[in-house]
Amino acid sequence: MSFSIINMFGALFMVFCGLWSFISYYKHLLNSLLSLEFMMLGVFWLLSSQMTEVGSEIYFSLFFLTLAACEGALGLSLLVHMVRSHGNDRFMSLNLLEC
Repeated sequence: MSFSIINMFGALFMVFCGLWSFISYYKHLLNSLLSLEFMMLGVFWLLSSQMTEVGSEIYFSLFFLTLAACEGALGLSLLVHMVRSHGNDRFMSLNLLEC
Protein backbone atom coordinates (compact mmCIF):
# COMPACT_ATOMS: atom_id res chain seq x y z
CA MET A 1 0.00 0.00 0.00
CA SER A 2 1.16 3.49 -0.74
CA PHE A 3 1.86 6.02 2.00
CA SER A 4 -0.71 8.43 0.55
CA ILE A 5 -3.48 5.83 0.79
CA ILE A 6 -2.58 5.17 4.43
CA ASN A 7 -2.69 8.93 5.08
CA MET A 8 -6.09 9.19 3.42
CA PHE A 9 -7.57 6.28 5.38
CA GLY A 10 -6.13 7.64 8.64
CA ALA A 11 -7.68 11.05 8.03
CA LEU A 12 -11.03 9.58 7.05
CA PHE A 13 -10.94 7.35 10.12
CA MET A 14 -10.40 10.46 12.26
CA VAL A 15 -13.35 12.21 10.61
CA PHE A 16 -15.68 9.24 11.08
CA CYS A 17 -14.60 8.73 14.70
CA GLY A 18 -15.31 12.40 15.35
CA LEU A 19 -18.69 12.10 13.67
CA TRP A 20 -19.52 9.00 15.71
CA SER A 21 -18.59 10.73 18.97
CA PHE A 22 -20.56 13.82 17.93
CA ILE A 23 -23.66 11.67 17.41
CA SER A 24 -23.14 9.49 20.49
CA TYR A 25 -22.17 12.05 23.13
CA TYR A 26 -24.47 14.95 22.36
CA LYS A 27 -25.67 15.73 25.89
CA HIS A 28 -22.80 18.05 26.83
CA LEU A 29 -21.57 20.99 24.81
CA LEU A 30 -17.91 20.31 25.63
CA ASN A 31 -18.09 16.78 24.19
CA SER A 32 -19.69 18.14 21.03
CA LEU A 33 -17.03 20.81 20.65
CA LEU A 34 -14.20 18.33 21.14
CA SER A 35 -15.61 15.96 18.54
CA LEU A 36 -16.05 18.83 16.07
CA GLU A 37 -12.41 19.85 16.59
CA PHE A 38 -11.32 16.23 16.08
CA MET A 39 -13.22 16.15 12.78
CA MET A 40 -11.61 19.44 11.76
CA LEU A 41 -8.14 18.05 12.47
CA GLY A 42 -8.93 15.00 10.34
CA VAL A 43 -10.11 17.19 7.47
CA PHE A 44 -7.01 19.38 7.85
CA TRP A 45 -4.78 16.30 7.73
CA LEU A 46 -6.56 15.07 4.60
CA LEU A 47 -6.43 18.51 2.99
CA SER A 48 -2.77 19.13 3.73
CA SER A 49 -1.70 15.68 2.53
CA GLN A 50 -3.64 16.08 -0.71
CA MET A 51 -2.32 19.61 -1.28
CA THR A 52 1.29 18.51 -0.85
CA GLU A 53 0.82 15.63 -3.30
CA VAL A 54 -0.70 17.84 -5.96
CA GLY A 55 1.92 20.52 -5.40
CA SER A 56 -0.52 23.40 -5.28
CA GLU A 57 -0.56 26.20 -2.78
CA ILE A 58 -0.34 25.24 0.88
CA TYR A 59 -1.83 28.59 1.92
CA PHE A 60 -5.34 27.23 1.49
CA SER A 61 -4.74 24.65 4.21
CA LEU A 62 -3.36 27.37 6.50
CA PHE A 63 -6.51 29.40 5.86
CA PHE A 64 -8.58 26.33 6.77
CA LEU A 65 -6.58 25.86 9.97
CA THR A 66 -7.19 29.52 10.87
CA LEU A 67 -10.93 29.09 10.40
CA ALA A 68 -10.90 25.94 12.53
CA ALA A 69 -9.10 27.81 15.31
CA CYS A 70 -11.65 30.63 15.15
CA GLU A 71 -14.46 28.07 15.31
CA GLY A 72 -12.88 26.55 18.40
CA ALA A 73 -12.52 29.93 20.09
CA LEU A 74 -16.14 30.81 19.33
CA GLY A 75 -17.33 27.46 20.70
CA LEU A 76 -15.32 27.88 23.90
CA SER A 77 -16.69 31.38 24.42
CA LEU A 78 -20.23 30.03 24.02
CA LEU A 79 -19.39 27.28 26.51
CA VAL A 80 -18.12 29.81 29.07
CA HIS A 81 -21.21 31.97 28.61
CA MET A 82 -23.50 28.96 28.98
CA VAL A 83 -21.78 27.76 32.15
CA ARG A 84 -21.93 31.24 33.67
CA SER A 85 -25.59 31.75 32.86
CA HIS A 86 -27.00 28.23 33.43
CA GLY A 87 -24.44 26.63 35.74
CA ASN A 88 -23.63 23.62 33.55
CA ASP A 89 -23.14 22.63 29.92
CA ARG A 90 -25.94 20.12 29.54
CA PHE A 91 -28.30 20.71 26.63
CA MET A 92 -31.28 19.37 28.55
CA SER A 93 -31.05 22.15 31.15
CA LEU A 94 -31.56 24.91 28.60
CA ASN A 95 -34.93 26.57 28.68
CA LEU A 96 -36.07 28.25 25.46
CA LEU A 97 -38.34 30.62 27.35
CA GLU A 98 -35.38 32.25 29.13
CA CYS A 99 -33.63 33.34 25.94
